[in-house]
Amino acid sequence: MRLAYKKKEIPMSTRATTRARIVLGTSLAGCLLLSGCRQDMHNQPKFYPQRGTTFFADGRSVRPQVENTVARGQLDQTSYFYTGMMNGAEGNAMPFPVTMDVLARGQEQYNIYCTPCHSRVGNGVGMIVQRGYAKAGNFHTARLQAAPLGHFFNVISNGYGAMPDYSAQVTPEDRWAITAYIRALQLSQNAQQSDVATGQHVQPLSEISEQEGFAANFAAEWALPPTAVEGTTTGDNYVLQQGQIGHAQANIGKPSGQVSDQGKSQTSTGYPLPEYNPVSPNEVKASHPEQQ
Repeated sequence: MRLAYKKKEIPMSTRATTRARIVLGTSLAGCLLLSGCRQDMHNQPKFYPQRGTTFFADGRSVRPQVENTVARGQLDQTSYFYTGMMNGAEGNAMPFPVTMDVLARGQEQYNIYCTPCHSRVGNGVGMIVQRGYAKAGNFHTARLQAAPLGHFFNVISNGYGAMPDYSAQVTPEDRWAITAYIRALQLSQNAQQSDVATGQHVQPLSEISEQEGFAANFAAEWALPPTAVEGTTTGDNYVLQQGQIGHAQANIGKPSGQVSDQGKSQTSTGYPLPEYNPVSPNEVKASHPEQQ
């Protein structure tokens, strides 16, 4: 005997919901599968060297270098521009034309880095020297007026005597600009009527001082204060050793064999200094006729 039963009808809304859930679940599974197989870091869009492309207007995939770019290891730092030396000697030429812009840049950099010791007029009596540091070079001496341009570049790059090098602070181009300005500064302090163009007039600084309401000797040579080290009582040059900087006043005018022990262990600010061995004035005179 067969049993008869009536098939239960499923509402249309329920069937549609079920199909939607199946489709949604399949789509989500597909997205998860595809996201796990991404090859963005394995198959990157890139250009092969020396191959053409339609991406750039000139059709080249390799782009031109940025102007003045130098590849690593290909910078020639032995050239005159970087050393100031020609055939082993200091040269007397500028590696590029000197314009008013170059002189203005040189003046700016000189006022920043050089005036503390050399002063604005280049006489070697800047504020640092007036407070006890070893006297800097006077650009208006016969020796430095006759010095080649490469000498000043070399000194800025490598230091001289008590002067440290400024290669880290000043770029080679700016060192040359400072060099050009020093030469202009020398001319300005020793100008003759024959040095200027027709129609121009050279005025002594004493006349300019009087016109500005100052005494005629206002522009005279500056006198070093007693705190600055000028030399010994015998007229020999004197170069401060590292341990002496800061208590120069106690030792001023004394040859190295008579240097006082006063303040030997510390500076005027109280910071300790290492022991030092004074150099004979005669040895200093022979090796460093004048600090630059």
